[in-house]
Amino acid sequence: MRTQRNPVRALDKLDHKILNILKQDGRIAMKDLTERVGLSVTPCIERVKRMERDGVIMGYYARVNPSELGRALLQKIPEVLECHLVSGDFDYLIKARIGEMADYRNLLGDILLQLPGAVQSKSYVVMEEIKETLFIPVET
Repeated sequence: MRTQRNPVRALDKLDHKILNILKQDGRIAMKDLTERVGLSVTPCIERVKRMERDGVIMGYYARVNPSELGRALLQKIPEVLECHLVSGDFDYLIKARIGEMADYRNLLGDILLQLPGAVQSKSYVVMEEIKETLFIPVET
């Protein structure tokens, strides 16, 4: 038997105003939200709950400062030799030196993927070092 889903109510200007405020500050107190939107408490809370229930608001998240994440946490992990902010599919390139696969699993699963904001990783294992240097040529 096929059932028809409840159609999601179209969002009006007040809904958009609520969403814009919540996007900027997902932890805003309902009292403050109601004042900024210009609604009384009950209708404002009902709108927020409806948008959560309808899937318009999918969740609330902490915004993590990437530079603090890199500086504060990765600097304390002795296996991490380098950390670079990069463009492309991932945000950071981390170079670590480890002894064996058990150390790798520990570093990746128990440490790196537990950092705030870490969602996904892609690993490359160095099979043979061809060249590594810190020498930077200086023109004379």
